[in-house]
Amino acid sequence: MNNMLSLSVFTIEVDRKPVVAFASRKYSEAEEICADERIRAKLSSVRSGGEPLSHEFAILRVRLARPDEKALYYQQASARSAETGLIAVYLVELDET
Repeated sequence: MNNMLSLSVFTIEVDRKPVVAFASRKYSEAEEICADERIRAKLSSVRSGGEPLSHEFAILRVRLARPDEKALYYQQASARSAETGLIAVYLVELDET
């Protein structure tokens, strides 16, 4: 049955600010991704406006993406569809590294 479910787009918010969108089949899977310490570590290492997207005390939560977030996800994900696995699209402008 899991193979029959279509993908939904979810957004991870950091302290109520939407920062990244990704697709998953079920909300429970999206919650697991959000709870993964590797996600927190990645968000802590990426900067926007000179500040990390997350910090050790930040509250991360997942929700269904809003229409504009979903559109941005599909626009950018389709350009990277040949890449592997989970495609995450940042919803904020990132600093150059």
